[in-house]
Amino acid sequence: MNTLKTHCAATALCLIGAGAAFAAPYPVPDTGQTACYDETNEIACPAAGEAFHGQDAQVDGTPMSYTDNGDGTVTDNVTGLMWVKSPDLNGDGKITAEDKLSYEDALAFAESYQLAGHDDWRIPTIKEMYSLMNFDGVDVSGWEGEDSSGLVPFLDDEMFDFAYGDTEAGERIIDSQMVSTNLYVGETVPNEEAGTLFGVNFADGRIKGYGLELHGKPKPFFVMMVRGEAGYGVNDFTDNGDGTVTDATTGLMWAQGDSGAAITWQAALEWAVTANAENYLGHSDWRLPNVKELQVLVDYDRSPATTGSAAIDPVFETTEISNEAGEADYGWYWSSTTHANMTEQEGIAAAYVCFGRATGYMEGKWADVHGAGAQRSDFKLGSAADYPEGNGPQGDAIRIENFARLVRDAK
Repeated sequence: MNTLKTHCAATALCLIGAGAAFAAPYPVPDTGQTACYDETNEIACPAAGEAFHGQDAQVDGTPMSYTDNGDGTVTDNVTGLMWVKSPDLNGDGKITAEDKLSYEDALAFAESYQLAGHDDWRIPTIKEMYSLMNFDGVDVSGWEGEDSSGLVPFLDDEMFDFAYGDTEAGERIIDSQMVSTNLYVGETVPNEEAGTLFGVNFADGRIKGYGLELHGKPKPFFVMMVRGEAGYGVNDFTDNGDGTVTDATTGLMWAQGDSGAAITWQAALEWAVTANAENYLGHSDWRLPNVKELQVLVDYDRSPATTGSAAIDPVFETTEISNEAGEADYGWYWSSTTHANMTEQEGIAAAYVCFGRATGYMEGKWADVHGAGAQRSDFKLGSAADYPEGNGPQGDAIRIENFARLVRDAK
């Protein structure tokens, strides 16, 4: 049975013929970002023709919508997925390090788990897990306090139960990584032998590849199980033959090519404006995608090291680069989403998705540290030369200039 068609018939209007109006069977939930930013701080949302117009908060997506079922589960009304409300696996009413499981243990736990009369719970894919991301959150990276009551996670914590890292158990406040089923097909440093798993972190608003071992032991993750049709994020691309690609799963139309050169975040927003003025590829309603739209493009079965390609379907044209280690690689792509942080320049970074290696400076060299398919953030202004050994604990490369790919709603 075609699960996409079944879901579509049950929940939405489907594509009937060329040019027909339709709703996608699995639309991408909006990021939830409500504030606008310039290169450093929050601003009043700019009008058309003003700098920074067209960013995430100014584009109406499909709003996130949840129903608390009152039985320990939450239904996502956009994706149709049902989630376990709390990662409190031991049921003691607290979310602590004791609730975390290794990747292998999480898979085994889900096999026998029952809740609310359902026994078909599973560990989510990375795209399913990321669908819950809420970019009204604020990154806690570098924050040194222990009282997390005033922090804002990248998750609807009125609907879902959430906890930062268990500092009483020796964890960092940022240690709120959620397990997924997606193992990286490549290798990351220093996890060559243990392997790498993509996880979502609702504390810092990122996807990273995490080593399956930590200090010689299996790395523990929080677990949020899901049930429902496995169609969300499974792309169904059509090459339209006119420089555009339509994804029937999400209802999005993409430019087949990218910007061709790395540019700043502001320039990426301006490129969309210019494209519309020029009726680029026959359309005048292009936009820079928000980060959740961008992430759903990732093909997690691909990587530069294993398939010699970007982590995206080959129907797309992706500019090749030489990375910090001098390797043939593919770039990172800007989203329209600001990655807010806890400094005085809260809007200085924007979220991007790695379709090439997620490079960082570790063990005295540049290497892939988080995997093609990671979502991190880069500064909107400055000079990459000021960061010869990257930034942060894994020395994340800072480029300032990244690529862009435009999107519009298929109609």
